[in-house]
Amino acid sequence: MKAVIAVVQGQDAARVSHVLRQKSIPFTTIDSTGGFLRERNATYMMGIPDEQLQTVMDVLSANSHTRSEYVSSYPSAFDPAEFYMPRPIEVQVGGATVWVLDVEYYEALWRNMYNG
Repeated sequence: MKAVIAVVQGQDAARVSHVLRQKSIPFTTIDSTGGFLRERNATYMMGIPDEQLQTVMDVLSANSHTRSEYVSSYPSAFDPAEFYMPRPIEVQVGGATVWVLDVEYYEALWRNMYNG
């Protein structure tokens, strides 16, 4: 069994979720925010059999696109007296960052609210 954690840009999250559902791959998403650009992301958590790993990677690869955006540069913190003229800088955003972990132990704890 594998634990997959994937951070996907917010613009791609609906498409990734749709395809994972089509392929009957269970997942949980957590809304997250990137540290540098402060863009909205979705963090996916999945526990899957080893045989589904390539399918999950294919879904993430096909539906998480890299794109260019322009952001304002920030003034130097080292020389505040230096004249600062903000210029947009092109950066690549998107795609997916994926961690795959081996699972040694897994247990689903279900409690029926009607039967205690």
